[in-house]
Amino acid sequence: MQEKVLELLESRKLSELKVMLSEENPTDIVSYLENIPQNELILVFRILPKELAAETFVEMDSDMQMLLISAFSDKELRDVLSELFVDDAVDIIEEMPASVAKRIIRQADAQTRKDINLILAYPDDSAGSIMTTEYIALKRDMTVESAFVKIRSVGLDKETIYTCYVTDSRRRLIGVVTAKDLLLSAPEQTIGEIMEENVIFSFTTDDKEDVIQTFEKYDMLALPVVDTENRLIGIITVDDIIDVIQEENTEDIEKMAAISPSDKTYLKTGIFETVKSRIPWLVILMLSCTFTGWIIGAFESALAVQTALIAFIPMIMNTGGNSGSQTSVTVIRALSLGDIAFKDVFKVFFKEFRVSLICGAILSVTNYLKILLLDILILGENITNTVALVVSFTIFATVIFAKIVGCLLPIGAKKIGLDPAVMASPFITTLVDAVSLLIYFTIASALLSL
Repeated sequence: MQEKVLELLESRKLSELKVMLSEENPTDIVSYLENIPQNELILVFRILPKELAAETFVEMDSDMQMLLISAFSDKELRDVLSELFVDDAVDIIEEMPASVAKRIIRQADAQTRKDINLILAYPDDSAGSIMTTEYIALKRDMTVESAFVKIRSVGLDKETIYTCYVTDSRRRLIGVVTAKDLLLSAPEQTIGEIMEENVIFSFTTDDKEDVIQTFEKYDMLALPVVDTENRLIGIITVDDIIDVIQEENTEDIEKMAAISPSDKTYLKTGIFETVKSRIPWLVILMLSCTFTGWIIGAFESALAVQTALIAFIPMIMNTGGNSGSQTSVTVIRALSLGDIAFKDVFKVFFKEFRVSLICGAILSVTNYLKILLLDILILGENITNTVALVVSFTIFATVIFAKIVGCLLPIGAKKIGLDPAVMASPFITTLVDAVSLLIYFTIASALLSL
């Protein structure tokens, strides 16, 4: 398809190209335009029908949008803005440099500018920052027939017409009614008779993660957002929440890998920006290994006497790190889904403690048999039975410690307002590495009289 687009562009068959693209999905159109020359991109965008052009513009990445905005006249920019939903306009503005953002806001009409500034005023992680102010509000005393008249007159410019909200004279949310409810009701029935009064809603200041959990729990297509006085301010639609879920998951994965989160895609992120996002944690984790070096140095004389102990250090540290990572990832995911909270800390601790006892026992017995059968009998290594016991006991104790730390640190981080993902693999692994060595050398000193 991209080849066909280029072919029609080169032959300047613009009318044929316009007809062809008019039948395509906006997302697909963006994929066709990704690798064409910049001047041709501008030309193609200008031949698109007005509404399709706006929908395509929303699906573009920030670089393509920036290029087009720079080429737009003020009238062209106003035309595009007039077709955008407010939340989409806000998303675009947030990705642009300040000078471009000011130009966009300047070209918006007064009501759109007011709505944009309203949403931009909310914190980035709040429900207010991802809502749209374009919804359909009905009154309790309206008939179904008059409701349809209003939906037909204003619905084209609204984010959704399937779910409508019922407000009183002070704009307070008092009910919700769906298109299905309206279609299946008699024309003379009032909205008050058919509306659902038990409305699930979110406050403008609620965290985005709480909004995600509400959508997942109630299988919603749209969620009303109210202020502290229960006045309807906006709505969040399912397409927006899917974007938020993707962003939150990406952010958590990056944090769990000790990478500073970035809004850009992998290929759009420059080399130095990538280094900048990774190097701080790498430096911190590298320096934290100093403690591991100190511990090994403190037991240098003991290691000189029992050199067989050295060979098992990597296995013990890796086993502890892996055990802690398993638990932390599981707990962090449960926290993000709302399955557990701080009040469940003792339940989580008790469960993970029992899991650690079983896992530790299985791993320590497996390791003991492996040393006896493989290392001593088959490979003929000079390892005593006492050393095998030291290593096995260490693994048992390390797994218990690692799993307890792996469950408690994320919950504790969540309680004090930190992102639990920060407490994932790298941080916990580094902590467990140091403690596992202390456990190892302590047990070795006791059993081997070092």
